[in-house]
Amino acid sequence: MDELQKIKNRIEELKEKIEYHNYRYYVLDDPEIEDAQYDQMMQELIALEEQYPEFLTEDSPSQRVGGEALENFVKVKHSVPKLSLTNAFSEEELKEFDQRVTKILQQKVEYVVEYKFDGLTVVLKYKNGKFIQGATRGDGYIGEDVTSNLKTIRSIPIRLKEPVSLEVRGEVLIPKKEFITLNERREKEGKSIFANARNAAAGSIRQLDPKLAASRPLDIYIFNLEFIQDKSFQSHMESMEYLRKIGFKVSNCYLCKNIDEVIAQIHYWSEHRQELPFDIDGIVIKVNDLAQRKILGNTSKSPRWAIAYKFPAKEKKTKLLDIEIQVGRTGVLTPTAILEPVQLAGTTVGRASLHNEDYIKEKDIRIGDMVIIRKAGEIIPEVVRVVKQERTGEEKIFKMPKFCPVCGERTLRIEGESATKCVNATCPAQVERGIIHFASRDAMDIEGLGPAVVRQLLQEKLICDVSDLYYLKEEQLLTLERMGKKSVKNLLNAIEKSKTNGLARLIFALGIPLVGERGGKILAQYFKSIDALSEATKEDLMVIGEIGQKMAENIIAFFENQENQKLIERLKKAGVKTKVEENKKIQDISLEGLTFVLTGSLPSFTRKQVRTFIEERGGKVSSSVSKNTNYVLAGEEAGLKLEKAKKLGIPIIDEEEFKKMINGK
Repeated sequence: MDELQKIKNRIEELKEKIEYHNYRYYVLDDPEIEDAQYDQMMQELIALEEQYPEFLTEDSPSQRVGGEALENFVKVKHSVPKLSLTNAFSEEELKEFDQRVTKILQQKVEYVVEYKFDGLTVVLKYKNGKFIQGATRGDGYIGEDVTSNLKTIRSIPIRLKEPVSLEVRGEVLIPKKEFITLNERREKEGKSIFANARNAAAGSIRQLDPKLAASRPLDIYIFNLEFIQDKSFQSHMESMEYLRKIGFKVSNCYLCKNIDEVIAQIHYWSEHRQELPFDIDGIVIKVNDLAQRKILGNTSKSPRWAIAYKFPAKEKKTKLLDIEIQVGRTGVLTPTAILEPVQLAGTTVGRASLHNEDYIKEKDIRIGDMVIIRKAGEIIPEVVRVVKQERTGEEKIFKMPKFCPVCGERTLRIEGESATKCVNATCPAQVERGIIHFASRDAMDIEGLGPAVVRQLLQEKLICDVSDLYYLKEEQLLTLERMGKKSVKNLLNAIEKSKTNGLARLIFALGIPLVGERGGKILAQYFKSIDALSEATKEDLMVIGEIGQKMAENIIAFFENQENQKLIERLKKAGVKTKVEENKKIQDISLEGLTFVLTGSLPSFTRKQVRTFIEERGGKVSSSVSKNTNYVLAGEEAGLKLEKAKKLGIPIIDEEEFKKMINGK
């Protein structure tokens, strides 16, 4: 055996051992070796793969740490629609469900009871035992490819114990203990804490940078087998046991002979759910027999063979101590209830939005009232009702202020709207929130310019508006608290980088009322420059299909304002791009009108590079294979898209053929 073969064998041996110990630790919670031994094997594997990159594969456990950041998520069309479940809120509704099922089947029915996890649903695809794609549920028909982020979850097997091709559905979550630890760490780092574990899990999976997902304590439980090739099962319980056997972390299932046993399980878990290591917001009930499921079928929205029982939202009584006003970036005054802190659904609640003046009047909410609060969707605290029988007569009726609590200017309630606004565009609260919005990820994406830094810059009078950001100097920033040389350098680099973001992002970042991210793209595409947009009339704007009268009026008002005109000039002077740059190099339109689908990995190119090559030459990249696809570019370990392309007779090309195409050959 030659030396290279020995190296390859050793790499394969290490991969198998590491995956085995991952399974023992993250799935079975029963480790066999010490952390130091595990780390030693991982370091040896990484060192060998670096020295011999030809043996590095996508399914290597070393690739779980997170690769390069993505530009955006590719859309994924689900092969089987991911329908949502009908919800039940009472025993009567469960019994009605059972009656419907038994009436159709005309025979006894066994049910399986499972936890209704409070996380993010994902779909995992495997080909010949290898994990090839992971996607969010999305709208049930189209999700987003989050494979890179899901690979960082250690309880997801990269390779199964059998070489099967299948698709499973599961829930990504963060266990309770790990969530507390995560928030404690973020607090120490001066970062904002997460409101709840569900948001943290969902946000982690939808990060464009897989390294951020890798830094979060994510876990997964598989709860359904969606598809399997060359294998069949009689029951859901049997399929779940098989998934457990081949390496998946599977949700606990409880078999119930009838609906009464189902209800007994619901009573038990309603009382004991706090004992579980993760959050659940209900119980899922499924018909166990898979043949019976086929007979029952689906409606257009939900399967007829399953239903979700939602636990009643937990409510608590507390005292409303005061009502504070928050001023948003558009000047809207939002009343916020200051509550006597109370524990609710796992968190301490001390504040709740009261939305607007009409909401307060409708519920007759007064300062000093005893109120019932709950978490809307188990997430957002809301005031449900007032306990009027406990009023003492000392409660105070709240009135929206006639003057802004921040700048003292008069407020105005616009006719036909529920919002009360501060009309002073230079109001410090609006300026601060406007700058925070300008720097946010979907706007100019200035990393490191969070609320705390913006506040400091304003307090020290280093900036007055967003254009001042582009004139900041290193020596000025070094005077700020918690800003060392490295932080300052990173921030200045991020500000400099933001100059090239393009017109669409700039329009959105300016915070013109009613102009969202999509509005920014439409306006940039149509007018091509900030100057052309600033000179547009109402008629010019309203010929664009998605621009309505109010949006058009807001755009005109924004550019008529002299302070805004000065701001635009300063942004231009600083070098911020205010035009859509026409690519004069595009003379090669050899791929114009052609649609490509990419599958598998290529030796020489990243997917981002391939997409750029195609789009620069007038082509288009699609996430799914259809009759409109012209070519499928297939690399190593190509997935199900390759099989579909073969069935449809679509031309399949490899990297060498693709190189010839882009080089005009």
